Amino acid sequence: MGGRETDVVLLDENGIRSDGRKVNETRKVTIKVGVLKNADGSAYIEFGGNKILAGVFGPRDVHPKHMSNPDTGILRVRYHMEPFSVSERKNPAPSRREIEISKVLKEALEPAVILEKFPRTAIDVYLEVLQADGGTRCAALDAASVALADAGIPMRDMVCSCAAGKAADALILDVNNEEDQAGQADMPIGYMPNLGKITLLQLDGVLTTDEFKKCIELGLEGCKQVYEIQKNALREKYFSSGDNN
Repeated sequence: MGGRETDVVLLDENGIRSDGRKVNETRKVTIKVGVLKNADGSAYIEFGGNKILAGVFGPRDVHPKHMSNPDTGILRVRYHMEPFSVSERKNPAPSRREIEISKVLKEALEPAVILEKFPRTAIDVYLEVLQADGGTRCAALDAASVALADAGIPMRDMVCSCAAGKAADALILDVNNEEDQAGQADMPIGYMPNLGKITLLQLDGVLTTDEFKKCIELGLEGCKQVYEIQKNALREKYFSSGDNN
């Protein structure tokens, strides 16, 4: 989180944010399924200014074999930001932040995927951030869930994700890049609505106990909205277009 000093008015006197949204409004979310021919499952998401591509491969043999688990499959997640995804060119080598987010996303997806059906195999999820605009881990998690479903991987539920936070002393839904940099708190949440389980919860910033509870409630409402968009994207591929694959 950045400091509070900023030239951007994060919230005006009418409670409207810098990008024209109300405090409880998400950015526009668009998801397209089955965009990569060579992947077993894939999805492309635009979440505000974020543009992220997800590709799923597997279940497939693990190499080297000693890395495999005889009792269950393993999930491997690689989150990567393209050098051109941010305004100041990023080094193409994996950063500590990308390695950390890869681990976080893996742990957020593992409760959803029924890995015990695929012992000694691996399911690989590749996430390429083409354009970043705050909240990339949430958008990447949303795309990864849809790509796993597209690959036909058995899942207990899809994970939907959205962040809540605090800026200009107000609790807000779906923190954008400006609010992330100059706001007071950012809380990414991952959620499985059918099971009522949170699989991702992080907090960067400071909230009171009451704000923390309200922030979770607000974030879960955003997650549920994204969940409907995820389901509709899958329906559009599998039910609306007949034999379109």
